[in-house]
Amino acid sequence: MQIYNTLTRRKETFTPIEPGKVRMYVCGMTVYDYCHLGHARVMVAFDVITRYLRARGYDVTYVRNITDIDDKILKRAEENGETIEALTDRMIDAMHEDEGRLGVLRPDAEPRATQHLDDIVRMIETLISKGYAYAADNGDVYYRVRKFEGYGKLNNRDLDEMRSGARVDVDEHKEDPLDFVLWKAAKPGEVNWRSPWGDGRPGWHIECSAMSTCCLGETFDIHGGGPDLTFPHHENEIAQSEAATGKPYVNTWMHAGAVRVNQEKMSKSLGNFFTIREVLEHHDAEVVRYLLVSSHYRSPINYAPESLADARKSLERFYNALDGLALDDVEEQQGRVDDRFDTRFTEAMDDDFNTAEAVSVLFDLARELNRAKKEASDEALALAVELKRLGGVLGLLQQSPEAFLKGASGELPMTEAEIEAKIAERAEAKKARDFATADGIRDELAALGILLKDSREGTGWVFEAPRG
Repeated sequence: MQIYNTLTRRKETFTPIEPGKVRMYVCGMTVYDYCHLGHARVMVAFDVITRYLRARGYDVTYVRNITDIDDKILKRAEENGETIEALTDRMIDAMHEDEGRLGVLRPDAEPRATQHLDDIVRMIETLISKGYAYAADNGDVYYRVRKFEGYGKLNNRDLDEMRSGARVDVDEHKEDPLDFVLWKAAKPGEVNWRSPWGDGRPGWHIECSAMSTCCLGETFDIHGGGPDLTFPHHENEIAQSEAATGKPYVNTWMHAGAVRVNQEKMSKSLGNFFTIREVLEHHDAEVVRYLLVSSHYRSPINYAPESLADARKSLERFYNALDGLALDDVEEQQGRVDDRFDTRFTEAMDDDFNTAEAVSVLFDLARELNRAKKEASDEALALAVELKRLGGVLGLLQQSPEAFLKGASGELPMTEAEIEAKIAERAEAKKARDFATADGIRDELAALGILLKDSREGTGWVFEAPRG
């Protein structure tokens, strides 16, 4: 298995520290608002990675933290007139709802910063004792960036270049403008916690260093996150952790690609910022997941109406191939089809989790399944089971074909019986050569999101919620 390592900027053979076991940490959400599409990208990418590692037989411990102490959280709680606990608990519940709808499995552990304050304080004390940090006279504690010899190695940056190009606020309490905060002194009336340096709260970077090493050990296999975290967050994590422990922090660094909206960077100022739940109000969750999975995890994704339409059509091809087959007795069908598709799928995923290539294998498998169905081959059921199994590794194709193709019954603008009655009325109109009436019925149903599909076997339909 080859994985691209951001630290070395090349693909490397993946060798876990402990044979057969993988310890992975991914930077999670700062829970002051609903999760957005960028969060969905990271959620789904590392969900697929976890699913595949487990499918390959690894015992995976997947940790994704929750940042529940942050300036944005304090500000939003004050604006809302609620406690930070009420705000963060509400947003964590919403996050779990969103990821559940996207088919994202829960991590094995979700440590919160508020649960690891003692660990954070101990790590800061260690850094001070080793000379890597210092307490300023204003109650803040800072990390001495120039003390750590390897600073900048993740991003291939030179300290002097960073210093000359740094956009940092003038802070008379810092020894060097590049130094960053480990502990922030509390402002009057601000929520705070006790520490040897006075009341305050931890800086963002130290939270992840403390939580990851507490959950996974001083050195672990994989650390992941979004594309915007390499600097300064992950760079600072390396500096803190390796200075505190004297050991390498992480063997493999992985970063997901960005999400663009209509080829532009997603931002509130451009008016193209979407939360997960806003998107799922108008689009099937599996369609959104397919869009996120069908590109390589390191590639940027373009979120646009045409991208979602293509994703829906792709899933329809898979579910139409599966339609009409009894897939209940999965166990009996295992091993009845040769392993050529499994081999190609594994080769693709072993190449830095190349889901784009893995999806192309699923298309070939669906094409073979359609051929077997047309020929009434005994191989059809085994091929369908294989398609569902490999799709499941990507978190796809786990609905019944009928449920996906017709949409959840609760979303339908009319009952299935009413739809079938309209189809029968249209058939009679066509039989009477009243094509204007027949076309009018088709257009009427299409306006409701009910799309008719004529074939030699008759007229079927699928439901696609009208886009808002």
